[in-house]
Amino acid sequence: MIVRILGEGQLKVEDSATDELNVLDATLEKAVNAGDEQAFRPALAALLDRVRALGTPLADDVLEPSDLILPYSDADLADVREMLTDEGLIPG
Repeated sequence: MIVRILGEGQLKVEDSATDELNVLDATLEKAVNAGDEQAFRPALAALLDRVRALGTPLADDVLEPSDLILPYSDADLADVREMLTDEGLIPG
């Protein structure tokens, strides 16, 4: 799957990582829904860091349709809340 982190670019992440990323996504979603800023910041960082660790960056001159779009690392609670769907940021 192709994952875009806003402000950073696109990464190719194996589909097999979906379950692991969904666990991190659920933690982030819980913090956002609770309005818990203290839990929100580390949860967002953990999700983005794991995507970066698992992913292979696409070249800057390559633009593929993104399967997932994740917030930029400095996003605030309101920004992420607007991006959430019923399945969080990562469906599945």
